[in-house]
Amino acid sequence: MGKRKRLVAEKRKEANKTSYFAKLNNCPTSPRKMNQVADLVRGLDVYQALNILKFNTREASNRLEKLLKSAIANYEAKAETRVEENTLFIKNIVVDSAMMAKRLRTAPQGRGYRIRKRSNHVTLVLDKKN
Repeated sequence: MGKRKRLVAEKRKEANKTSYFAKLNNCPTSPRKMNQVADLVRGLDVYQALNILKFNTREASNRLEKLLKSAIANYEAKAETRVEENTLFIKNIVVDSAMMAKRLRTAPQGRGYRIRKRSNHVTLVLDKKN
C-alpha cells in the first residue's frame, strides 16, 4: 500500500472511532420499499424512530428496527455509556441497491418474462445532539 493510501485509510479509521453506525448488507427487500420506510425515521430521535418502526406494518420496518437497535448497541459499546432520552438521533440513512437475482417466468406463446428479485444495502448513522 502506498503512503497516500495509508494516510487516507488511517484518517477514515479515526473518523469511524467517533461515529456510530450499523450496516445491513444484501437485505432481500427492494430498495424502493426500504427507502419508503427509511424516509419515515430519517432525522428523528432514536426512541421515537423505534416506536414508529415497531408499529409499522411493512416488512422492511422490522429489518430497520433491528438495524437501529444494532446501531444503538454500537454506540453503547464505543462510548461506554447508556443512551439517555433525547441524546441520539438518526443523522443519515442510505439505502443502496445490491445484487439482483434474475429469474425467468414462463409467458404465453413460448416466451419467458424476466423477474428481477432486488436486494439492498442499508447504512444507518447515529449522532449526538448538541
